[in-house]
Amino acid sequence: MGNARRLAGLALCAVLTAPFGGGQVALDPRKQPAASPERSQRPNLRVDTNLVLVPVTVCDPMNRPVTGLEKENFRVLENNVEQTITHFAMDDEPVAVGLAFDVSGSMGAKLGMSRLAAGAFFRLANPEDEFFLILFDDRPRLVVPLTQDTGEIKSQITFTSSKGSTALVDAVVLGLHELKKSKLTRKALLIISDGGENNSRYNDRELRDLVRESDALIYAIGVFGGGGRTREEYEGPRYLTGMVEQSGGRMLPAAANELPDIAAKIGIELRNRYILGYSPANQQRDGRYHPVQVKVAPPRGLPPLKAFWRRGYYAPSD
Repeated sequence: MGNARRLAGLALCAVLTAPFGGGQVALDPRKQPAASPERSQRPNLRVDTNLVLVPVTVCDPMNRPVTGLEKENFRVLENNVEQTITHFAMDDEPVAVGLAFDVSGSMGAKLGMSRLAAGAFFRLANPEDEFFLILFDDRPRLVVPLTQDTGEIKSQITFTSSKGSTALVDAVVLGLHELKKSKLTRKALLIISDGGENNSRYNDRELRDLVRESDALIYAIGVFGGGGRTREEYEGPRYLTGMVEQSGGRMLPAAANELPDIAAKIGIELRNRYILGYSPANQQRDGRYHPVQVKVAPPRGLPPLKAFWRRGYYAPSD
């Protein structure tokens, strides 16, 4: 009963997600073999030789973040082999957030809702956080570099207009590279879009590999609806969901009366995560991708809980 009472305080914080969870999995940078310049510039997962750190966000059936759990409420598996959790903490620190804002032609009348979503995020941002803005249509553009002053970002969003095709994947790639410039350890990318990708230079496989190698959490606020939808727009919800879940983040559909709650949910998930640490039973330095699974056993009296985490990491290689 005591646990249930502790968990009754479902934190609704405010900010508005990333990078690149559920809860996100931050893993220490893997050592990569010499590669092409393109590959070597990509952000890496943070993977230590002997310790894997897995940030995890937990939500209840109403998608509200849950705090107050103990180490005993978690299980971690790597390659389907259960691991011994040796480190456990609740993480709360500033975050660097890149906003990728869709201004392509398919947004049209949906730009108003997009501006409301961005406004809800910045209105509740913490002063220690850092931000930058990418606008994208048929190509992505870094409009406001990394800053703690959100005024210019708000101004740029206010006066945007929609045109052209949608280079969503290219915008995410640019955002992940820009996040590397921040000295903050926690990084996230927030996408506000209908997900109607149709004009990127990078393909889905390249994006998947980049997301896997990054330690950033990715969130998306999906702005859907409107007449005359294209095939890409119909695929938008599924496309955005698949993109962000690889990083441990989530896609939340935008609704005018729910935007403050959406901002609060993403904010608490960005800043308050459980950190689960373990030394892999398999210490082989094979440079391969190791799938990670997190399971949550709620205390007695609580409903089933859902965990969000980065789906795996690349092991170091000799």
